Amino acid sequence: MNTHLFLIDPQNDFMDPVNGSLFVAGAQDDAKRISKLIKKVGKTWEDIHVTLDTHHRFDIAHPIFWLDEHGKHPGIFTLITLDEFNKGKWKAACPNMQDYARYYLETLEKNNRYALCVWPPHCIIGTPGHNVQPDIMDALADWESTPGWMVDFVTKGSNFKTEHYSGVRADVPDPEDSSTMINGELIQILEAADEILIAGEASSHCVANTVRDVANEFGADSVKKLVFLEDCSSPVTGFEAMAEDFIKELTSKGMQLRKSTDY
Repeated sequence: MNTHLFLIDPQNDFMDPVNGSLFVAGAQDDAKRISKLIKKVGKTWEDIHVTLDTHHRFDIAHPIFWLDEHGKHPGIFTLITLDEFNKGKWKAACPNMQDYARYYLETLEKNNRYALCVWPPHCIIGTPGHNVQPDIMDALADWESTPGWMVDFVTKGSNFKTEHYSGVRADVPDPEDSSTMINGELIQILEAADEILIAGEASSHCVANTVRDVANEFGADSVKKLVFLEDCSSPVTGFEAMAEDFIKELTSKGMQLRKSTDY
């Protein structure tokens, strides 16, 4: 069987309980199970795709981008809505970004994407938090020890003007930046597989949006190729309902649920 692993954002900032700036509760155990799975059966897979959340410190979803009516940056996990922006509760910290900030919030609502959430600065380019979690990186290096085998690393999020939860498209694509557009090449490669194992962080956000976008691009019969590994992904604390909604939505379309121990 042509099996691919699609591993979403297995990075220190999400998986390190001590130093991770946006640690996802349960992710350290997910990492152990993911690395064990790769070492156990990875050599039977055709390919491994790994997305990497990749940000600048100045980013539309980080506190530094926004100011409240008192000139203070928002606290982390603050949700910023178009209505609040229009009422003057929030504004862009850079005066020349006001029109874009309004456009961005308007487009999020029109596209039915998640409301803008202010996250702790995370997965900053060049920092340890951006790196792949060590156990998983060790397993990936072991997988690559076969000559000619290379992990397909897919970076996302370096465009500061848009959130990029999904591994295959940004929340608000930038027409001047092809990296924010739908990744048609990756979609085609995945759809050609017989089975696509889904793992990584977080099931409430980046995993959920990645799988939704992949399923929307797949033909209806291909969604059943998606296999969500329930014991290899966790939700951001406080957003558990969003993970549950994602699982209900995608299983109704044909996505399968399994555990790493099933392999």
